[in-house]
Amino acid sequence: MDEIRKVGVIGAGQMGSGIAHVAAVAGFDVVLTDISEERLKAGLATINGYMARQVQREQLDETQRTAALRRIVSTDQYSGLYDCDLVIEAATENEATKRKIFTTLCPSLKAGALVASNTSSISITRLASVTDRPEKFIGIHFMNPVPRMQLVELIRGIQTDAATFELARIFIEKLGKTPTVSEDFPAFIVNRILLPMINEAVYTLHEGIGSVDAIDTAMRLGANHPMGPLQLADFIGLDTCLAVMQVLHEGLADSKYRPCPLLVKYVEAGWLGRKTNRGFYDYRGETPVPTR
Repeated sequence: MDEIRKVGVIGAGQMGSGIAHVAAVAGFDVVLTDISEERLKAGLATINGYMARQVQREQLDETQRTAALRRIVSTDQYSGLYDCDLVIEAATENEATKRKIFTTLCPSLKAGALVASNTSSISITRLASVTDRPEKFIGIHFMNPVPRMQLVELIRGIQTDAATFELARIFIEKLGKTPTVSEDFPAFIVNRILLPMINEAVYTLHEGIGSVDAIDTAMRLGANHPMGPLQLADFIGLDTCLAVMQVLHEGLADSKYRPCPLLVKYVEAGWLGRKTNRGFYDYRGETPVPTR
């Protein structure tokens, strides 16, 4: 294969719908898949809404929006991905879930298709090992929200061949994104730096050094961050933050990466951030209110 033309995306959640969005806007045909029609409808509604806002902001015109939406089809069966040149998995950040997806997916794909994971922390080498094409497997880690964020991390597993890497790099550049290359180490570059900072902010809250508002205000105004670390954690999803910290802690065997007990407690309570309307902030009213 010398060019990627058709892209499959597994997972119609926040990341998957964002990837489908930018690929369609860039002119690629897209097949979006998830385990239920309900999730697919929600994902397509998210894409439609975000594109409508881009039209309002004059980032797209109505003709471009209509054309992009027409390029996206949805299916709840992996067989619908049979003619895709590249399939990107964007499921939950859980290794067992991802391994099961790849094992089930590969028999449905054509021989030359590339397979990628949008994982933010899990070993690309390990994920590739469960497929029938480890040399055609690569990490393509988009940032959230995908339509707005410029960076994409490219991660080669030990088996990834040069042609796969080059096709993935060209694909990212056609999306108008900037690729950066990371070695296949736990959490790669962005989350290796970002998540320990968030975890330390949770420890700062846990130890009573500052309130949610004090910590976020300190980092916004004292370090010029666009949002505070606890607000950012809610945006990412506290379950995802915990999953990345667990990968770091287990993969690097260093106590400095131990997830804060308060982060664990929030996840156990189902307070996962914005997607559940409660996290370090309560989002059920008109204005977010700190929960501590």
